[in-house]
Amino acid sequence: MKSKLLLLLAALCLNMALSAQPLRVIVFGAHPDDCDLNVAGTAALFAQMGHKVKFVSITNGDKGHHTMQPEALAARRKTEMQKVASILGIEYDNLDNHDGELMPTIENRKKIIKLICDWKADVVITNRTNDYHPDHRNAGVLVQDAAYMISVPLMIPDGEPLLKAPVFLYMPDRFKKPAPFHADIVVDITPVVEKKIDVISAHESQVFEWLPWNGGYADKVPPATDAAARRKFSADQFLSRGSVERFREAALQWYTPEQLNNARYLEAFEICEYGKMPDKDLILKLFPMLPR
Repeated sequence: MKSKLLLLLAALCLNMALSAQPLRVIVFGAHPDDCDLNVAGTAALFAQMGHKVKFVSITNGDKGHHTMQPEALAARRKTEMQKVASILGIEYDNLDNHDGELMPTIENRKKIIKLICDWKADVVITNRTNDYHPDHRNAGVLVQDAAYMISVPLMIPDGEPLLKAPVFLYMPDRFKKPAPFHADIVVDITPVVEKKIDVISAHESQVFEWLPWNGGYADKVPPATDAAARRKFSADQFLSRGSVERFREAALQWYTPEQLNNARYLEAFEICEYGKMPDKDLILKLFPMLPR
């Protein structure tokens, strides 16, 4: 009798697991590498757990190069985006606005609203609105301006409104005025950091060409024939933004000191007041990779 009861409970648990709806996360970046540099590790963890993630680049990145022309560069960057999608096991969209010209227009707002509603998002992540790049600022404005309008049926005449408000989050930056980034949610991405390095390295036009030229360190870039050196270069240049030291205090809300001793890289997010304001229990449901 006891064994039958255990089998019944096991079957019930399995059915509950199978029937559970996957979480749906959508990330908006201004450019084709913005989501990747800030959220790739967390996205990899979501995807590995069977949840659905979509990255959206609101511009096509067609100005981010010193030798390529816009049309060819936009095509190349779309190819890089799809390589990232394959690495992470996610979807990746591009809205084809011109790089450096993104504006918070009604047309763009409607596109963002529809994407969030069609995705039936539980979590929405984007840039903050105080940032050095106008595209970053305007990407944040567009997503913020969509936060309430996703529930207004007449704003989505060819789709369904999203009456269950998602949690809206910001990606980190280092700007202090008018307010510094505040890490509310911190995720240990150490188990998938190699995948994040692969993602960063997939943006060859930026990581190995444009950014080094623009930043004055092009002479430090390893040759294309040395794949291992280039991966190390990617890690050295970009993983420091998620160092444990930077987010240690905030991470202690979610991890024990012992767990943090084994962590090497983190990703952090700030809660936007325009969406659902989550308590700790809801955050743990929405970020199931966090320890209980």
